[in-house]
Amino acid sequence: MSEASPRGTYLVISEALRKGIEEGEFVDGLPSEAVLSDTHGVSRNTIRRALKALEAEGALESVPGVGWRVPGGGDRRPLVERMIAVIEDDSLAVGDAYPSEARLCERFGVSRTAVRRGLAQMEGTGLLITVHGKGRTVRALPTSAGRS
Repeated sequence: MSEASPRGTYLVISEALRKGIEEGEFVDGLPSEAVLSDTHGVSRNTIRRALKALEAEGALESVPGVGWRVPGGGDRRPLVERMIAVIEDDSLAVGDAYPSEARLCERFGVSRTAVRRGLAQMEGTGLLITVHGKGRTVRALPTSAGRS
């Protein structure tokens, strides 16, 4: 398929993504649809069609709140669980600053909206507190019960 018609563009993109998957380029998940759209110079609908083609082959899976991932690759826990684990992983104590939204987006490769949902859950359960002008701080340490 040396030259693709506009109708087959999604196939060219899905092939490029498949190659990236095989080469281990997307171990922790694919970039967002918006980033892929910009990278390939096509509409998000074309990107979605390419992703759906790979999903139908079993090469990708959609994970709500996380995005597209290679099955079996990366951390498969829900985003909020991975965000809670940051407290332990980074050895944070009560009163320590919690990472910013931007750093969390970069760390987990997810959208700011997804990070904000996770932060709201953490604040709702009393793990974090927001101090105006200072950001979020750890209010309580997570219990290990119920987490693996």
